[in-house]
Amino acid sequence: MIESRRSSEGGEGALTGLRVLDLTRVVAGPFCTMILGDMGADVIKVELPGRGDDARSWGPPFHGGESAYFLSVNRNKLGITLNLKEARGQEILRTLIRKSDVVIENFKLGTLDGWGCGREFMEKEAPRTVHCTISGYGPRGPKAGVPGYDFLLQAESGLMSITGEPDGDPMKVGVAIVDLCAGLYAAAVILGALHARGAGRGGQHVEVSLYATSLAMLANVASNVLISGNPARRYGNAHASIVPYGPYRCRDGVIALGVGNDGQFAEFAAAVGRPQWATDPRFARNPDRVENRAALDSLIEATLASRTVDEWLSVLLAAGVPSSRINTVAEALAAPQTAATGMVIEIEHATAGLFRALGIPFSFSRTPAAVRRPPPPLGQHTDEVLAELAGLDAEEIQKLRAAGVV
Repeated sequence: MIESRRSSEGGEGALTGLRVLDLTRVVAGPFCTMILGDMGADVIKVELPGRGDDARSWGPPFHGGESAYFLSVNRNKLGITLNLKEARGQEILRTLIRKSDVVIENFKLGTLDGWGCGREFMEKEAPRTVHCTISGYGPRGPKAGVPGYDFLLQAESGLMSITGEPDGDPMKVGVAIVDLCAGLYAAAVILGALHARGAGRGGQHVEVSLYATSLAMLANVASNVLISGNPARRYGNAHASIVPYGPYRCRDGVIALGVGNDGQFAEFAAAVGRPQWATDPRFARNPDRVENRAALDSLIEATLASRTVDEWLSVLLAAGVPSSRINTVAEALAAPQTAATGMVIEIEHATAGLFRALGIPFSFSRTPAAVRRPPPPLGQHTDEVLAELAGLDAEEIQKLRAAGVV
C-alpha cells in the first residue's frame, strides 16, 4: 500500500492521507511539494523516462550520482516516470489526477488541455481536486505563456536594481529567491484551497506566477515608490528606512547591527560608550538618523574600530542590542544554534547512501513534520504507484516500459 510513513517521532503529519501529484520540475514546484511532503502528504513526483527533472543534471556537486541541487528540494516523494507525450501516458495521467487531492504543474500554457486534462476535465472528472499552476508570467498580459527564469525575474521585477552597492552593478540574490518564494506562495494557496474544499466548496484552480511573486517581494520598497513617487535606490547592505541597520567594521572584521527603534538605539549608544548620541538631535529619532546616515555611520565605525568583533558582540548582546557576526554558509551550517534547531540532518538515499541536508524549518506540536522518504532515484516507485493507483499488473507495466511510456 502507498501510504504516508510515520515520522521518527511516532506521529502522523498534518497532511497525512492527502495525495499530491507533482508534475513540476526544477525549483519552485518541487520546493512547494517538498513542503507538503514534509507535512505528511503523499507526493507522487512524475518525471520523463530516461531523463527526469532538469535539476538532476545541475552540478557539480553530485553525491553518488545525484545532484546536490535535486536532493535539496525533492525529499518526501514517491518517484515515477511517465512519458506524457504518449497517448497511453496521458491516459494514465488522467487516472492519477482523478485519484489525487492536489495536482501541481508548471507546464507551458495550454499543455494540459492538449493532453485532455484541462479545465473541463478537472471540473467533470476531478471536481474535488485542487489544481495549482506555477508559471512564469501567468495566463494574462503581453507575456502570458512566456517561460519564466529566476534570474530574469529578479532583473525584470526591479529586485536586482535595489540589490548591490550604491555605486556598483545591480546584483541578484545568492539563491533562486523568486523560485523559492513562488514555491512558498504555491504551498500557501494550495492549503487555502484545501481548507475551502473542506468547507464544502469543492476543488478549484489556483495560480502562482514568478512575475507576480517577484513584484510582491518588493514589499515595502514598492510601497515607498508607489506612495512617494521617488525612485528606489541601492543601499548595499544598509537599510533604506532604518539606521543603524547594516554592517559596520570593527578592528578585525565586520559586525552586523539591527537597531530597529529609538529605544534600541539608546541602548546601543550606551553600550558603545556614546550615550550622547541618543539625545543628539541629528540621531534621536529614526527619521533623523536616516537623514544623517553618513554622519552617524562614520561615528559608529570610528567607535567600533577600537575592539574586535568578538569583543563587541559580547558587549552588545549583553546589552540586548540586536547584533551578529557575518558568517560564511559553512560557518552558519556548523553553528551551535543550527544544531539545536535540527536544521542539518542526515538522510539515507536508496542508491547514493548517506548525505547531509537541510532540515525542516517548522514544527507541529501534535502532527510532526518529518523526513519520511529520501529524494527518489529516477522512477524508483513507478511499478508500485501504477499497480495501486492505475490498476496495472506487472506484465502491463513491463509492456509500457518497453514502449517508452514509463
